[in-house]
Amino acid sequence: MGKLLCDSTAVAEAFPSPTSMAIVPWREVNAESLDSVPVVDLPDHHQIKASWDDVPGLEDQQRRRLQRLRSKGVLWRHPQDKDSPPVVFYLSHGGEVSADGNCLFTASMRATTGGVAARGGDARDLRRRVVGRFLEGLRSATGETKEAVEVAIRHMYSPDLKSGWGVHVVQEVKLVAKKEDRVALDSAIVELVQLGMQREMAAESIYKERCIPVNDGSSWAKYMSISGSSDDEYDIITLQYTEEGLFTVDENREGHAAAFGDDIAIECLATEFNREIFVVQAHGSDAMVDEENCVFFLPHHPRSHIMGPPLFLFMKGTGWCGAGADHYEPLIAYPASLVSPEKVAVVL
Repeated sequence: MGKLLCDSTAVAEAFPSPTSMAIVPWREVNAESLDSVPVVDLPDHHQIKASWDDVPGLEDQQRRRLQRLRSKGVLWRHPQDKDSPPVVFYLSHGGEVSADGNCLFTASMRATTGGVAARGGDARDLRRRVVGRFLEGLRSATGETKEAVEVAIRHMYSPDLKSGWGVHVVQEVKLVAKKEDRVALDSAIVELVQLGMQREMAAESIYKERCIPVNDGSSWAKYMSISGSSDDEYDIITLQYTEEGLFTVDENREGHAAAFGDDIAIECLATEFNREIFVVQAHGSDAMVDEENCVFFLPHHPRSHIMGPPLFLFMKGTGWCGAGADHYEPLIAYPASLVSPEKVAVVL
């Protein structure tokens, strides 16, 4: 699962990157500009085995557009080395990953290893490394930069419930509770219920009073460390609101909920790998977009020198803004010989 800001530039500006983050629209390439693309001795195109026809949950317009990516490829040039020749990548689906809340990290590992499970680590290890990268960057950030980070965090996890209803029907407030405090929290809720308060109102009151809101860098690190494991120090509590008020309280009593990856986490992943990460987002008819615009790229740049080719992740968007409740899957990028420049579908 993942959470993306509708305005992705908010996170990019928080931790300065070599280039700013922005949506990369689909656009056909001028063939004359690609004469210098090198021929690379890599697998023949027919060896790219994962067809988009085999990927579940896609609509026809998404499949057609994604098949064009697979057949035509994308053109990428090292953004920090303008003299290096461009490279063309064909993008193939890298297989499904578990929708356990850790999918961003699992998919990223699969994307780096050609779609196979990585050795010597797992998604939870990578999650911890990402949180470490974030804290390292936060410690060295200026006051202005730190404030920009925390504004982005508040926007995602502690939104202003007086606004935003033109975009979302339901808004969520995220809190983290220490596992060791759950018994005391339950007792306090029961006391309020015995005094005549409704159960969900009592839970909202106690959780807001005693738990940690996810509204700054320190609390984000606690939140993003949660993988849904019994070894986690904290549990996630989610308060859901409509414009009329409290809708429901997800108390996560079994402690299985994991923190979904977000733009900040992806940027930290890019820094961990020293590579750009492009989220390829595909929307269906629920997004009210036409086929020409149903696929777009969200770039995330490392806060370090780029040491390798980009990674690509796939997200099936739900709804027009694509914020929350989405799922990451790996894309396998095959660098390939450029037979005909006209076949390239996208320039990154």
